[in-house]
Amino acid sequence: MSEYVIHTQQLTRRFGKREFVKRINLQVPGQQIYGFLGPNGAGKTTTIRMLLGLIKSTSGEIEIFGKKLKDQRMEILKDIGSLVESPAYYAHLSAYRNLEIVTTMRGLPTRRIHEVLDLVRLTKDAYRPVKGYSLGMRQRLGIAMALIANPKLLILDEPTNGLDPSGIQEIRELIMSLPGAYGMTVLVSSHLLSEIEQIATYVGIINQGEMIFQGTMKELTAKSKPQLFIETPDPVLAAGALIQHGWTAGAESIEQNEVVTPIVDRQQSSEMIKVLVEHNHPIYRVTEKKKTLEEIFLELTGKERSL
Repeated sequence: MSEYVIHTQQLTRRFGKREFVKRINLQVPGQQIYGFLGPNGAGKTTTIRMLLGLIKSTSGEIEIFGKKLKDQRMEILKDIGSLVESPAYYAHLSAYRNLEIVTTMRGLPTRRIHEVLDLVRLTKDAYRPVKGYSLGMRQRLGIAMALIANPKLLILDEPTNGLDPSGIQEIRELIMSLPGAYGMTVLVSSHLLSEIEQIATYVGIINQGEMIFQGTMKELTAKSKPQLFIETPDPVLAAGALIQHGWTAGAESIEQNEVVTPIVDRQQSSEMIKVLVEHNHPIYRVTEKKKTLEEIFLELTGKERSL
């Protein structure tokens, strides 16, 4: 049995001649929040729809709970809750009545309704018509519907899209409470690194249908190691002088007259400056810089502008 709640192998989806998802190997550990991150159009929703059996893969395998989706689809899906795109509800009915319809259809006890309404903080609005709800409240109702069967796995596709800051905070806090309180695994997709950064323990980054990073949030953060930028008139010669003395250096920012080195230890930095001055390389400025996660994300996805 796989150690992952979700494990895909070479998962591919083609529409005509175009591949929208290209041989991705998704690995989602149990009882964690997995952030599925990528620009709009990267292939996130297509992947999620394949995981839920809403569309078929062109090739590759999907295992969920250690079972093959193609062989045990109905058994797997009964333990998954999902919110893909906008939640479906009857606007003229109350949240309680909407959930009551779901429990009747799925043969679930009605006592579960009050539990999930409390969980998503809709208890005081339970008997109001949904058409009077804010967008954030409707999203929480959608999540309540996904949680009604007490799933082992919750899949949320862009759950904070279009919400105001307070609505985003409410959804964020709800998602973060689920693994600890209910032993639930959560896969949440987003095109916003700032959102995933605050809630996820694991992250997969997809771009143009390809998985370009997968690992812990700590591993992604580790790519943000600081560098030392030394401004000097001739960075190429200055970098050469440092390399001759055994240090790692490069003239990566020639247009800004900067030598770049990963060495930020104070004693070694001081020694480097001394060597450069002795070799007649004037020092105008020394700056320590660290890439933000946003810069790393843009670098990985090849995007030059913020998402």
